[in-house]
Amino acid sequence: MKKLIASLSAGTLALTAFTATTSAQAQAPTRQPTAIGYGGAVSSVDPDATNIGLDVLRRGGNAVDAAVATAAALGVTEPYSAGIGGGGYFVYYNAKSHRVTTIDGRETAPATMPSDAFVDKQTGKPYQFANAVTSGVSIGVPGTLATWNSALKQWGSLSLGNALKPAADLAERGFVVDPTFRLQTLENKSRFAQVVPTAKLFLPNGDAPQVGSLFKNPELAATYKLIGQQGPSVFYNGQLSGEMAAVAKNPPKAADATLPFYPGYLQTSDLSSYRAIDREPTKVRYDGLDVYGMPPSSSGGITVGEALNILQPQHIARMSTTQALHTYLEASALAFADRGAYIGDPAYVDVPQKELLSKGFGAERSCLIDPQKAATKPVPAGSPDGSYSRCGKGSAVEQRPDTEGRSTTHLVTADKWGNVVSYTLTIEQTGGSGITVPGRGFLLNNELTDFSFAPDPKDPNIVMGGKRPRSSMSPTIVLRGSKPYIAIGSPGGSTIITTVLQTLTNRLDRGMTLPQAIAAPRASQRNTASVTAEQSFIDQYGAALAPYGHTFTPAGAPGSSAAEIGAVAALEFLPGGAILAAAEPTRRGGGDAGVVTTR
Repeated sequence: MKKLIASLSAGTLALTAFTATTSAQAQAPTRQPTAIGYGGAVSSVDPDATNIGLDVLRRGGNAVDAAVATAAALGVTEPYSAGIGGGGYFVYYNAKSHRVTTIDGRETAPATMPSDAFVDKQTGKPYQFANAVTSGVSIGVPGTLATWNSALKQWGSLSLGNALKPAADLAERGFVVDPTFRLQTLENKSRFAQVVPTAKLFLPNGDAPQVGSLFKNPELAATYKLIGQQGPSVFYNGQLSGEMAAVAKNPPKAADATLPFYPGYLQTSDLSSYRAIDREPTKVRYDGLDVYGMPPSSSGGITVGEALNILQPQHIARMSTTQALHTYLEASALAFADRGAYIGDPAYVDVPQKELLSKGFGAERSCLIDPQKAATKPVPAGSPDGSYSRCGKGSAVEQRPDTEGRSTTHLVTADKWGNVVSYTLTIEQTGGSGITVPGRGFLLNNELTDFSFAPDPKDPNIVMGGKRPRSSMSPTIVLRGSKPYIAIGSPGGSTIITTVLQTLTNRLDRGMTLPQAIAAPRASQRNTASVTAEQSFIDQYGAALAPYGHTFTPAGAPGSSAAEIGAVAALEFLPGGAILAAAEPTRRGGGDAGVVTTR
């Protein structure tokens, strides 16, 4: 282990990111993408948030306390990715019981929302996606605050108010704007400008905040303090509930707004009836490890798990790099075909989870991979019926458009007692619905655009009142024996699944260290004719994979936030009790990883 630590110290530990200053000498905290130490750890996309989580651990808090405090801080510094106006999935390992459990804090559709809510009544055609996003109709019932409250009550040692206090203080004193925050603001400037409270908060003087300036959000600080004093009931049953329902029904648009701002269906009764749900995690066995993930309403745990089952018989650790990447892309396409056919909110859809995660089904799907040739995409879904042959034929399923946003954020925490959290939370698109609750300092989600717009009764992801839209969030905890080995997750919409899968196989099968596995170029095959990939992946592997029949499309325009796939935060538990905390070295401006002590 000493050799590993020395190697990391000489390499990735030296990676730091941009530090901004202004004439007022505002200085951003240094970003450290890798840390090794003891006593607990935190990794997230933001140094202010990571430091808040570490401070909670140093003061005697546990992994759950640190996770909630870190998430609340991300609501301040990453307001376009997460916050109390959204939802997410919380995966927790309890060191005493050696058990993994999860909380489903996904947003729900309002009770009165019809299945054709995204269909234009005049034309009979689905709304344009860009118009549906920035509107009341996209706003689901937020689940983030209910998730925090549930996690703290079950496993935490802090009150909700004490967990929120560091983030409230951060919102009050402000954080230093970095290039990523300014870029994300500019990319959404035209729609933010059309919403009065959003423009007021995020476009002061009509422009995005300057890099190096101090961004304060006293309205959010006051909101956090109010919740800390009165509890979540003020959000779900009190004054905030009425304010959220009002802006969803009648978005506060500017006088010169050009977007249609379709009114939403959110009512106070939807908020008062919301519940975060405890669920049993998904589980697959991969190379002697137990991989736990998030069950439906997320598709993440099943799709990552099925893909690992498909890869298991292939033994990609024995393959060349090119052959391993070809096999990874093909396995991902097969798993995504089944995701689209079978996974939805289990309260509304009979999800064949046991069969989708069975070794027999994985082997049946695995044998369809041609080692020399990429299959024509989209590939058909399989038949998870419990009767498996060597190579079962698939059944054609319509390939539906992917509307899942790529923003979101992820964090991981661990404490000195061995408890671990892997938590992914979101407001969907960068900036969510673009609608800020007036005077409250937080954006509302556009999570309902994750539903399929066309009301096809055969689609497991059609809109229904009270239903949770299918997600791809994939917070994951890997155990070796009964103890944690890796905790991992990422933002990125449906590319979350492939990001987690690729990073895991990089670490487990391709001989990379965890920081190397995170930094490696990414490609995302989601059962489409062309593979979405970062330009660095195309440059490095595109020519070698072309003879197999793989074609590639850049993830986004150079320099845009869409050009990158994912933003991993992860932990690895090393022999001797040390923890390796790792985050992105460059994506999204670089993440930040820290440990309680480096002794």
